[in-house]
Amino acid sequence: MNRVQRRFRGLPLRSRLALLVTVAVALAVAAAAVTCWFVVRNALMDSLDDALSSNRPKPGDVVQRIDIDPVAGGARCLREIPGRDNPDLYNQTIQVVAENGTNCIILGRQSIKVSDADTEVAARERSATYHNTTAANGEKYRVYTYPLDDPQLSLAVSVARPLSEVDDTLDNLALILLVVAGVGVLGAGAAGLWVARTGLRPVDRLTEAVEHVARTEDLNLRIPVGGDDEIARLSESFNSMTASLASSRDLQQQLIADAGHELRTPLTSLRTNIELLARSEETGRAIPPDDRKALLASVTAQMTELAVLIGDLQELSRPDTGAGGAKVQVVALHDVTRTAIERARLRGPELTITAELAPWYVRVEPLALERAIVNILDNAVKFSPRGGTVEVTLDRGRLTVRDHGPGIPEDELPHVFDRFWRSPSARSLPGSGLGLSIVARTVRQSGGEVTLTAAEGGGTVATVQLPGAAAPPPETPTT
Repeated sequence: MNRVQRRFRGLPLRSRLALLVTVAVALAVAAAAVTCWFVVRNALMDSLDDALSSNRPKPGDVVQRIDIDPVAGGARCLREIPGRDNPDLYNQTIQVVAENGTNCIILGRQSIKVSDADTEVAARERSATYHNTTAANGEKYRVYTYPLDDPQLSLAVSVARPLSEVDDTLDNLALILLVVAGVGVLGAGAAGLWVARTGLRPVDRLTEAVEHVARTEDLNLRIPVGGDDEIARLSESFNSMTASLASSRDLQQQLIADAGHELRTPLTSLRTNIELLARSEETGRAIPPDDRKALLASVTAQMTELAVLIGDLQELSRPDTGAGGAKVQVVALHDVTRTAIERARLRGPELTITAELAPWYVRVEPLALERAIVNILDNAVKFSPRGGTVEVTLDRGRLTVRDHGPGIPEDELPHVFDRFWRSPSARSLPGSGLGLSIVARTVRQSGGEVTLTAAEGGGTVATVQLPGAAAPPPETPTT
C-alpha cells in the first residue's frame, strides 16, 4: 500500500487528477451497472415466478394423469401416464411429488430433482415454495411447488421452467453493461485529463511566472485575473505578493540611497578634518590650539552623529515583533514618559518641562516605546527657544508633547514621518531624519496612532494615542 501511495504521489498533478476522476467514474459506473443488473434480475425472476404460478394445471387434470396407490400416511405418485400432450409444445415441466419424495412427470421430458421443500409442501407442512433446482440433464430450473387441492391425497405439483430464460437475458445485459461501462471509463479518463489540463492551465501560468521572477528577479510581472474562483484568488495573491516585494525592494533601495546620502556628509567632513590633522603632523606645521580644539570637537560631533545615524538605521531594520511577540509586555506608560522627561531635561537644562501624567498601562516593547518618547521629547527640546517651555500631558492613553518653537509649515506636515526627511529650516541642526520614522513605526506596532500638528500661538503638538487601561491587568497566578 505504501508503495502504491509513493508511486501515486510521484505522478504529475494532472495525471493524478485524471486518474482520480477515472477511478471515481469507474466506481460510479460499476455501482450503477451492478445495481441495474440486480434490479433487472429481480424483475425477471418475479416475472418468471408469476408465469409459473399462473400456468399451473387444474387439479382434475393432474389426477387424470397419475395412478394413485394408497399407502400408510398418504398417497404416492407411481409412474407416468402415457398419452399426455406433446411436451415439445410447452416450455415448462410439470410433475407430481409425493410426500415420500417420489415423483412422476405429467408434462415435459426432464425429471426435476425433488427437494425437501417439495416434500414438505406435499405433506402439507408448507403452503407453497419457489426455489431453484436442476433437471436430470443438469439444466437449471426455476420451480414453483404447491399442494394438490385434494385433502385426501398428500401430493404436490411442481411447475418448472428453465432458468435460461432469465440467465440468457442477464448475460446479454451484463455484456451490454460491461461495454457501456468500459466506454464510460475511457471517456471519463479522457475527460478527466482534459479537465485537469484545462483546470491547471492557470497554475501552469503561475508556475511560469514564479520561475520567471526567480530567474530574472522581475517583480513587475503580473498574472491576468479572471473570475472569482480559487485560481483567481491564488493569482491575486501572487500579484499582491510581487507588488509588496517590489514595493519593499524599492523602499530598501530608497533607504540605502538615503542612508548613503546622509552618511556621505558626516563622513566627508570627518575625512576632511582628519586629513587636516594628519597633514599637520606630517608637515610639522602646528595648528593653532583654538583651531585644533574646534577640529577635534567637530570630529567628535561627526562621530556622534554617525553613531546616532547607524543606531537609527539598525532600529528601522529590525523585524517587527508584532503584538504578542516575545518582547511585548505590560508597561506603565506614565513611568516610561517620566523617565524620558528626565533624560530630556539633561539635554535642555535651560528649558522648563511640565508634566501631568495620569496612570496608563499598555502592551508594548519597553525599550522601543522609551526610544520613541525620547525622540519626541528630543524634537521638542531641539526646536524650543532658550528659556522656553515644553508641556507634556498623559490622559487616558493620549500623550501630548507641545513645544513653543517655530513650528512646522503646513505643507511639510505630511512628510514629517518619512525616512530621512528633514525640514529645510532644520538641516543645520543635528539629527538623522529618522527619529519620527522610528516613532511612527513603534506606535503602529503597538496598535496606536501618532500625529504632528501645528499648535495655536506657535509651536508644534505631537500626539500619541495608545490602547491600554488605567489599571494594570491582574497577575496570572503561578502553579
